[in-house]
Amino acid sequence: MVNFFEHIPSSWRTVILISGLVLLWILEGIAPRFHFKGNKYRHAGTNLFFTLTTVIINTSLAFLIVKISRFTTAQQFGLLYLVKLPLWLHAVLAVLMLDFMGAWLIHWVQHKNAWLWQFHKIHHIDTEIDATTALRHHPVESIWRVGALFITILVMGIPFWMIMLYQSTSAFFSQFNHANIRLPQWLDNSLSWVIVSPDMHKVHHSDYQPETDTNYANIFSIWDRIFGTFKKVDVTKLRYGLEEYQGPEYEKVSELLKVPWERSITK
Repeated sequence: MVNFFEHIPSSWRTVILISGLVLLWILEGIAPRFHFKGNKYRHAGTNLFFTLTTVIINTSLAFLIVKISRFTTAQQFGLLYLVKLPLWLHAVLAVLMLDFMGAWLIHWVQHKNAWLWQFHKIHHIDTEIDATTALRHHPVESIWRVGALFITILVMGIPFWMIMLYQSTSAFFSQFNHANIRLPQWLDNSLSWVIVSPDMHKVHHSDYQPETDTNYANIFSIWDRIFGTFKKVDVTKLRYGLEEYQGPEYEKVSELLKVPWERSITK
C-alpha cells in the first residue's frame, strides 16, 4: 500500500474519480432519493466544469503539497512525529487529521466568515444535489482548500503516500455523500454513526440556514457529533439551494463564476 500510494500516477487518480461518478450515477438511476426536475445532463455539465477547474488548480499547486510533505518526512517535523508511532497508527491519525483540519474545519470556517462564504456558496446554490455536486467549487475556494491541506500537513507531519491515500478516499466519499441515492433507512442511519451518509449530508444542502450550518463532515461523521453540528431531519421534506439564488440563471457557469463578486447577499 505504501509503495502504491507513494507512486500513484495521475491517471489512476483520474480513474478513481471517474469510476466513482459512473458507479454512483448508475445507482442514482436505480434508487434515486429525489427525481430530477431539470435537465440532468445540463446540470452535470455545469458541475463537471467546476470539477475540472478544481482538478486543474489542485494539479497546478500539487508541487507545494509534495514539497511540504517531503520536508516534514525528512525533518521528522510535525505533531505526529513527537512520539514514535507504528506506521499503521501514523496513517490512521494522518487520515483523521486531514479529514478534520483539511475538510471539516475549513468547511466550518467558510460558513462562519462572510467573505469566504461568498465563494463557498457556489456549492450551495445547486438545487439538484447529486454525485456531480461533490467538487462543485469556485476556483478561488479550490485555492484556499489547498492552503488548508498545506497547513494540516505542516502542523501534523504527514508523509506523501498518506496524503494520496486520503485524497483518493476523500474524493470517493464526497461523491458518495452527495449522491442522489436512497439507501435503506436502517443502513443510512447506521453508516452515519461513523461516516457521512447520503441522507446526513443532504441536510447540509437545505435552503434553511439552521440546517445549512450543520453536517459539515466529509468522510467521518464524528467531527459533527463531537462539535455539536450534527443534525438529523426528514430529508424527504428538504428543499435544496439558497433562497436568494433559485433563478434559472444560476444554472449557468458564467453567472456562478460572477456570484462572489456581486453585491454581497448575506446568509
